[in-house]
Amino acid sequence: MANKSQLRIILSKNIKNKKSKHEDKKCKKVVSKVIKEIKKNMNVELEWRSNIYLKYMVDTLRQVDKNIEFSDVKRTSNIRPDGGILYLLDKNKNKYIILISEMKSQGTNDARKKEGKSEQALENAVERLGKNVIGFRTLMHNEAIFPFVCFGDGCDFNDKKTIIDRVKIIAMFGKVNETYLENVKSNNLYYNRGSYYFRVKDWTEKEMFNIMYDIAERSIYYYFSVYGEKNFVIK
Repeated sequence: MANKSQLRIILSKNIKNKKSKHEDKKCKKVVSKVIKEIKKNMNVELEWRSNIYLKYMVDTLRQVDKNIEFSDVKRTSNIRPDGGILYLLDKNKNKYIILISEMKSQGTNDARKKEGKSEQALENAVERLGKNVIGFRTLMHNEAIFPFVCFGDGCDFNDKKTIIDRVKIIAMFGKVNETYLENVKSNNLYYNRGSYYFRVKDWTEKEMFNIMYDIAERSIYYYFSVYGEKNFVIK
């Protein structure tokens, strides 16, 4: 039989799992609304995927940079962002990423404080986020946009905690709660930051939709300008 300490760990994990599943469904629900709205307003073909295989990413990089060496990866290894990956398809069925979305919740110390308990160490949701950002940022280094967005909530993201500074590192020291879609160039350096919306309070579906739709729509217009609108629009 589990002791009190073990039971607390088990209950904590169950709560986190339920919260994670809720966020996953919420993020996917908003993405489905974005897809519906884009199809209503624009005559384009879209494709949504729940994950992306590292082998596909490496194979893509090898095609783009033939003179650069890349590691081999296992065929089954993949990245599964909470909101999946949304693609714009051209007339030859080539795929162009227009939206990658994540959700992260971090912090149980507010509940522990109410129970009169001491604070626990900060959790590692942000560190897990950083791994995915590195992968997608590398994959899209040949484009002038980075349509990645993450919504974070929880007591760890209040102004008094340093955890938000870890998010800013992932954002290449860009501001949180601001959209960075286009890469910023300065002194021959590119900053492909992505967008990070973090606060204590939960994000509403409406708030998320407005931000995600803006990123997806502007990404489509970017590809129109670079590769030609006629290569995408379905007549």
